[in-house]
Amino acid sequence: MNKDYYKTLGVDKGASADEIKKAFRKLAHEYHPDKGTGNEAKFKEVSEAYSVLSDTNKRAQYDRFGSAGPSSGPSGFSGGFEGFDFSQFTQGNGQGYEFDLGDIFGDFFGGGGRRQQTKRGSDIQVDLEISFAESVFGAGKTIFLTKTSTCHDCKGTGAKVGTEMHTCGDCGGRGKVKEVRRSILGTFQTERVCDKCHGQGKIPKEKCATCHGVGIVKKQDEIKVRIPADIDDGETVKLNGAGEAIVGGVTGDLYIKIHVKDNPIFSKEGKDIVMDLNVKLSDALLGAKYPVKTLDGDIDLSIPEGVSYGEILRVRGKGVPKTSSSRGDLLIRINIVTPNRLSRSARKIVEELKKEGM
Repeated sequence: MNKDYYKTLGVDKGASADEIKKAFRKLAHEYHPDKGTGNEAKFKEVSEAYSVLSDTNKRAQYDRFGSAGPSSGPSGFSGGFEGFDFSQFTQGNGQGYEFDLGDIFGDFFGGGGRRQQTKRGSDIQVDLEISFAESVFGAGKTIFLTKTSTCHDCKGTGAKVGTEMHTCGDCGGRGKVKEVRRSILGTFQTERVCDKCHGQGKIPKEKCATCHGVGIVKKQDEIKVRIPADIDDGETVKLNGAGEAIVGGVTGDLYIKIHVKDNPIFSKEGKDIVMDLNVKLSDALLGAKYPVKTLDGDIDLSIPEGVSYGEILRVRGKGVPKTSSSRGDLLIRINIVTPNRLSRSARKIVEELKKEGM
């Protein structure tokens, strides 16, 4: 017998997905068996209707063949709860029970209820200032950070070293305890991690004196980090497992945001390091040797005769590391400094140069 799912939910055939969902919510609340106005048979009908109309493929098939038409099963639409978008129903409804179909149906159909997620400690972000040279070559740095960490003495077990372990009385050694949950489908039993043994199933006869059996302590940790070469201002270095520890879970991560100090001489352009060099006019004309400070130490730079203002002199292999055996270059931009005033003799010389067309 064909069933009119649209009529069951009280919506038109052209109803949108939101309209169908809204109608189902209203009727599910009205017919829920736990309520005074409940009607189990009606509740099953609206649930079956919604399971079909909320699924795009099933709805299209239903519109074409009706409820008795072909489907993945041998006898048309099987009803039940296939096709539900359980993620939509995860908030409280103000009716005194929790409206979380994702948990309910998972448990109802053998899925164990809510997927047990591993607890995880909080991530931490800190700022670290480094020099320009450290940003180019990389550096080893030490950070002192006060945070919750795994107890060093008991290694997070909470037990005194060498003590006996006993079966947890709360969970009977299973590491999980059952709890009753109420929902729009009635009362269901689910499981959660045991708070007493934190899922281990055993508790120590004697607790660790350092952490008092908790397995974690708040203390100052010395954290060593390697800053990679060629890191830029604002980049982040991640240390897995160096964040906050948590009882019965995994430790969070540490994110170190890098701040590179401004350098008055050098800047980076890709794999090259750039700097400016002031050169006297006479040296620019005649050529000279200039001492230049680089990140690798001092060098003597040859200024070629007749160098131009803004010309770039390249010193190879003095830039940013590319690989373990190659680096970019040092680019030196020439700035020719002209005198503010000329002596009489200097003026005569310049005037003679001017006559020669220079």
